[in-house]
Amino acid sequence: MRNADSEEASDGKRAASGTVEGRHPMAEVERNVISLLREQLKTANELVEGTVGDVTPEQAHWIPPGVAMPIGASYAHVVVGQDGVINGMLKGGAPLFASAWAGKTGLSELPPDIDPKKPGLPEWSAWSRKVKVDLPVFRKYAQAVYAASDEYLATLRGKDLDRPIDLTTLGFGQSTMGFMINNAIVGHAFTHCGEISCLKGLQGKKGYPF
Repeated sequence: MRNADSEEASDGKRAASGTVEGRHPMAEVERNVISLLREQLKTANELVEGTVGDVTPEQAHWIPPGVAMPIGASYAHVVVGQDGVINGMLKGGAPLFASAWAGKTGLSELPPDIDPKKPGLPEWSAWSRKVKVDLPVFRKYAQAVYAASDEYLATLRGKDLDRPIDLTTLGFGQSTMGFMINNAIVGHAFTHCGEISCLKGLQGKKGYPF
């Protein structure tokens, strides 16, 4: 039978080692952080899909007054951007639109790419007003992008989020992987989803799916 002294000693060892019954708190925190990011991105992607789910081709290509992008272009911008950031910038490979889904995205033309000779974001205005989006085809590509994104996030550990990312060509200097996932992917999807919802409302339709 264990006495009080041995129990106190065991408790002290567990406290000193930072583990409880074989559990590693920091590892658990890392898993929770990655799980949260995966859930946030899943929610953002589902909200985008739910918002564009009842959009017709006519509504997708309606050109709003001012400088706002049409719904179809904004939707394409979100998905192609996620593909480029995850599969290109973060994984260091080829985006799906340039590999497995090349020529099969449902877009008449891809958005302008980054120009290393001209730091800053590409100019999307002209492209947004002429691109044609085959919605059923593009949605299949979008699902492939979402699946690839989640698969990649599932491989990460918390410390990976501190990995430096050079955004000089975009005019933002040095950043981190965590910033890119949180802002250029998750936040980006939520932001443009709001624009799409507004553009639906301007055409007499309910915006968000709730």
